[in-house]
Amino acid sequence: MSPLAPLQQLALVSETSKLAFGELARVSAALQKQGSRDLGPIWGLRATCDAFAKLEDVPVDYWPIIVRDDIGVSGAAGVHEDDSGHPFALVQFDGGWSLTASHEMCEMLCDPMGNTVRAGQSPKKGQQRVEFLVEVCDPSEAAEFGYAVNGVSVSDFYTPHYFDPAEVAGVRYSFTGAIKKPRQVLKGGYLSWHDPVTDHWFQQVFFGKNSAFRDLGKITQAAKSIRRQIYDVTQESFKPRKPSVKMAMLASGSLGRATEAGAPRAARLHTQIDELLGKA
Repeated sequence: MSPLAPLQQLALVSETSKLAFGELARVSAALQKQGSRDLGPIWGLRATCDAFAKLEDVPVDYWPIIVRDDIGVSGAAGVHEDDSGHPFALVQFDGGWSLTASHEMCEMLCDPMGNTVRAGQSPKKGQQRVEFLVEVCDPSEAAEFGYAVNGVSVSDFYTPHYFDPAEVAGVRYSFTGAIKKPRQVLKGGYLSWHDPVTDHWFQQVFFGKNSAFRDLGKITQAAKSIRRQIYDVTQESFKPRKPSVKMAMLASGSLGRATEAGAPRAARLHTQIDELLGKA
């Protein structure tokens, strides 16, 4: 990671009474670690993620990730741009909201405006080189391919090698290794690209028993970002999420170990604070 990479600051905010601030802060810490430890070095970026009690407290230069009970329609999920052109994300509160928040954080950091593309060979027979929309979590977005940070479920994401022309042994195509080769779409995920020959956008989707291709037709950048327009026609991606059994067990075990390790330290700190305040 370049030391000159600009620092982007994100805010995790809850607007649901079902989410205690303690849980919000715990997820924020996990996103902070994922961003700085995992995503940042691979994609050459720097970011922070802090929890705020309300949106009014968020500094104007932070990009907010807002958790709500009901975001209206499924297409409202994901990353948007505000009236100043800055990105923000909406996350539906459900059993897998931390996974969704992680997904949106990673994609917002890697492609803030939702229009970044990378060239590569199309996975569709009959097409040549196309322009892939950079959405780093989409191909492996299903909960079963996520991982745990501090006992919190977070999303897998692909690496820049995802667009390599050919598979090479030992190369990492996604953070967890779930993606085994360039441009692979795992069950529950999808991939979007622009074909310059037809000027149409296409997708490979794997929402059913088998993967399939979709011709989305022409998409213009005039009204809103390419990402937003892709989201509008990919409703399957916004079904309520919940951690897989495997991920739930992994996260629960990690959280238990973290709590066991943190409790003695917290007790020592409380003792030291009491001594400082003359309460010992």
